[in-house]
Amino acid sequence: MKDKKRAMGRGLGAILNAESRTNINSATDEGAKTLVGNIVEVPIEDIYPNAGQPRTYFDEKALNDLAESIRSLGIIQPVTLRKDGEKFEIISGERRYRASKIAGLAAIPAYIRLVNDQELLEMALVENIQREDLDPIEVALTYQRLLDEVGMTQENLSQRVGKERSTITNSVRLLKLSPSIQNGIRSGEISAGHGRAIMGLDTDEKRQILFDRIIQDHLNVRQAEQLAGQMKNSPPGEKVVKQILVPNHVKKAQKELSDLLAVNVEIKTAANGKKGKIVLDFKNEEELENILAHIR
Repeated sequence: MKDKKRAMGRGLGAILNAESRTNINSATDEGAKTLVGNIVEVPIEDIYPNAGQPRTYFDEKALNDLAESIRSLGIIQPVTLRKDGEKFEIISGERRYRASKIAGLAAIPAYIRLVNDQELLEMALVENIQREDLDPIEVALTYQRLLDEVGMTQENLSQRVGKERSTITNSVRLLKLSPSIQNGIRSGEISAGHGRAIMGLDTDEKRQILFDRIIQDHLNVRQAEQLAGQMKNSPPGEKVVKQILVPNHVKKAQKELSDLLAVNVEIKTAANGKKGKIVLDFKNEEELENILAHIR
C-alpha cells in the first residue's frame, strides 16, 4: 500500500533536467506544461514553508499521529507548492509536509503552481481560511491580512471565501479585544460568540469584568449577551455593578439564610469570585435581635 501511494507522482528528475527546472518561472516558459498540472514527487529538502502561513500553532501529538498514518498509507492528498528557482515554497499542506519529515520521507507528492508573491499570499490565506481547525482569532487575523495585504474589500472577500459579509465583519471585530481576552478565545476558555458579546461594551474595564464573569459563572453566550446589555445600560459615571447575574449556588445560599433569619438576604460576589459580602436587610429592632440570636 505504501509503495502504491508513494508512486502517485513522477520524480522531478524524470520530468525535467536541472537547467529547465531552474528556467521555468512562468506559464509561458518552455516545459511549464510538463511541470504544472501534474502530480510530481518533490524532494523534501527542496521544499520550504511559506513565511506568510496564517496557521501559528501545530499540535505536536496531531503531527505525530499524521506521521504514523503517512508511514502506513503514504500521503493521500498532495501538497501544493510554488516554484521558486530550484526550490519550492508551500502554498498549502504544511501539516502534511511537517508530518512527512517526521515520518522520514525523502520526497512527497505535490501540485506545482507558478504564481507571484501577491497570488501566493492570497492562495495561502484563502486555502487556510477554509480549514475548520483554525481558532477564531487566527481566522480573524487571516481576514484582516486579506483586507490589508491583498487589498480585498469585505464584499470581495465575502465572495472569495463564501462567507456572509456580516460574518467577516464580526470576526475582524474580535481583534479589537484586549490580548488577554483574545487569548481566552484562542485557548477555548470562551467562544467567539462570547467575544462578540464582550465587544458590545464600550470600555476595557467593562469588557474585562464581563470576561471574568463568563469564566467564573460558566455563562453561555445568551447569558453573556444579557449581562452585557445590563452593563451597557448602567448610568454614565456610575460604578459598574459586578453582581448582576447571581449564580445558582449563591441563590440557594441566599434563600437558606433568608429562611433561617426571616429577613431579606443578598450575597454579592466580586468579579473574580474569590471574595464577597452578605447584606442582611432588617426592618426593625426586633428583626435585628432575631439575627443576633442566631449568630450568638
